Amino acid sequence: MKVLILHQHFKTPQPGGAIRSYYLAKALVEKGICTVVITAHNGPSIKKEVLEGIEILYLPVRYDNRYGFSKRILSFLRFVVQSVRMASHYRDANLCYAISTPLTTGMAARFIRRYFGIPYIFEVGDLWPDAPVQMGFVSNTFIKNILYRMEKAIYRSASSVVALSIPIREAIVAKAPEKTVHVVPNMSDLDFFKPKEKRSAFEEKFEVKGKFVVSYIGAFGVANGLYYFLDCAAACQRAALPIHFILCGDGAMVNALKRYGEKLVLNNFSLIPFQNRDGVAAILNVTDANFICYQPANILETGSPNKYFDGLAAAKLTIINFGGWIKEEIEKEACGFSVDPIDAEDFVRKIRPFLHDHQLLTAYQCAGRKLAEREYSRKMLAERFVGIVEREIQDTETP
Repeated sequence: MKVLILHQHFKTPQPGGAIRSYYLAKALVEKGICTVVITAHNGPSIKKEVLEGIEILYLPVRYDNRYGFSKRILSFLRFVVQSVRMASHYRDANLCYAISTPLTTGMAARFIRRYFGIPYIFEVGDLWPDAPVQMGFVSNTFIKNILYRMEKAIYRSASSVVALSIPIREAIVAKAPEKTVHVVPNMSDLDFFKPKEKRSAFEEKFEVKGKFVVSYIGAFGVANGLYYFLDCAAACQRAALPIHFILCGDGAMVNALKRYGEKLVLNNFSLIPFQNRDGVAAILNVTDANFICYQPANILETGSPNKYFDGLAAAKLTIINFGGWIKEEIEKEACGFSVDPIDAEDFVRKIRPFLHDHQLLTAYQCAGRKLAEREYSRKMLAERFVGIVEREIQDTETP
């Protein structure tokens, strides 16, 4: 068996970032399936490497989170053209696994199916174009209609679809009721992220000795609504709570967040540059609560943010400022809580019990780890994914 994985934003553990697609590729290789990843990088030419048995082809398609809408679209379309061209050298592949976002990866998979006869599974991590439309990034009616038609065509041409959450699955079924939609959420790497005592060296490095630490680790995009995170820091500073807030990552909003933090005159806040996986583990080591932040938008509540699963694995209290399936889950499992997305004082009220009751904090943190072990184990979900791929190949090759 040979599988092509299309993912414009494929990451490996060393540089860091969201590495779900790396886990999936690794799972296929470990099952004896020849796996080729077609992705992109900001270099000047095609780069090839073999990592742990995964053949990775980096196409020269520049992209940056700071790009505006038009420049992003141009990057996405360039990847479509170049990835289809590269796929022509792998016509013996049994299956293509196309990962969004962006939605345009599905266009590439459709062309590969049409020109080379390779069927594809389409993975949906965020609902496009619903997300940019609901958030106001796409308002032109003509463009919206094109994107929605593209979305339906991608679903209907796929052999099956993989959704990263049940709400995403429900949304896809509503648009393509005839299609089989599997659910394979993001994964908790239970072997890498583990419950550990805080290390003094890390506490000194991040200057958080004796503090209750609340961390946000991830993208600094407009959708993340991180002004609210800083508002929570300001509210805690006014209340003289012994909490330190860490904001770690990179993105289009980084300079604006720096300026906002300066405007609030915060002395309980650190902004740390993007980290690789070891750096993330160090920050999580000193963290008590893992904060996941979004702008108020219903569509964003359907997602499966990888930072949620890392926090569960590391046994951190989960705090969110949105509703949806994660809110329901953390409340049911008693491993976290949600706060009002407008009123930062609600954060102060709800965090106080965990500052004064260490047993309560520990109970919530342990419940998060147990949830990760039961539902989101990387090994368990990797097996589910491999099973889907193997069945799809068998079904498409059966006369």
